[in-house]
Amino acid sequence: MNRLLQGSAVVGIGRTKYARASGRTALSMAAEAARDALADCGLTPADVDGFTCFGTSGTATPSQVAHAIGVPDLGWSLNVSGGGNIVTTTVAGAATAVLSGQADVVVVYRVLGSETRYGKAAGPITVGGEAQFAGPQGYLVPPQWFAMFCRRHQYEYGSTSEDLGAIAVQQRQHAARNPHAVGRDPITLDDYLNSRWINEPFRLFDCCYEVDGAVAIVVTSAERAADLPHKPVYLLGAADSNRFGGSVDQWDDMTSMFSRDTAPKLWSRTGLKASDIDVACMYDCFTFTVMATFEDFGFCAKGEVGDYFRAGRATYGGDVVVNPHGGLLSEGYIHGMNHHYEAVLQLRGDAGERQVAGAETALVTSGAGPFGGALVYGTATL
Repeated sequence: MNRLLQGSAVVGIGRTKYARASGRTALSMAAEAARDALADCGLTPADVDGFTCFGTSGTATPSQVAHAIGVPDLGWSLNVSGGGNIVTTTVAGAATAVLSGQADVVVVYRVLGSETRYGKAAGPITVGGEAQFAGPQGYLVPPQWFAMFCRRHQYEYGSTSEDLGAIAVQQRQHAARNPHAVGRDPITLDDYLNSRWINEPFRLFDCCYEVDGAVAIVVTSAERAADLPHKPVYLLGAADSNRFGGSVDQWDDMTSMFSRDTAPKLWSRTGLKASDIDVACMYDCFTFTVMATFEDFGFCAKGEVGDYFRAGRATYGGDVVVNPHGGLLSEGYIHGMNHHYEAVLQLRGDAGERQVAGAETALVTSGAGPFGGALVYGTATL
């Protein structure tokens, strides 16, 4: 068993309000989330010597945010280029920095501003590399790519729009308990089926809810965590998989995703399995991302996700609670960083009306298609 992350813990969480058009700068939101995360664990900027974030746009750099909140000397700084595929890797990197002695207290954050909307384009679009072959057909953005994955799954396993709808409806039910969620109004399966097409077979409610906002967590050693206000949430293990050069077109089985290869590594490194997980924060840029990764992590067999959700097995009183905050589909799309906030909140027992009773373990996944990762948090070390 690989115990490389044993000895690290998340001790603080912070976030801003999520809004469609905040009018705020990325720096101001990132600074607010970082300050809140430090205040949450009783630390100050003077205690911080590490900062890291990830992203490709709509962000503020670690050195900018550290300076803005008054960190006197940033000894370890890492700005990771990537999107949803790199979230858990970034968190694991912060833990590695702590355990290797490069830093003592690390703030991990992600911020998205109004200038970042992944479906918009202004002016001429030029593309190079592999994308130049898809460009003339307008095949350029994630909902198009993963709609093709979903179609293949439907062909191979008989999954349906109603199966996708079961995921969307349940996550909106969860979001109704979350005052921080942007999408809280309940939806029915008919609402889902009658919503407008985005890229067939994806409808409006198959796609994440893009917002402005920031989320930050504080990572330190388990030893230091013992002296801080909240019950520590320990990192139990992490794993990644990146294949085929990150090409969605060259991926060899479009009914699965990175999780096909990440899951066996993660379960091997932690000694856990799907049935040991109490809370599953599944990266949900699209409903199909939940479907494919949920299968790959072994919660159910291929083609059974719709029945699993309809039977109540993925909600309160079932086998595992999936995205109790509503996920990226309903709480808001902070590139998956809000999954980490929710996982920590649940394992502390501080999630209020949406608390998962007796939650001791949380799986958090990140990414879609050919690249991504996952980690497990726990209330106790292995």
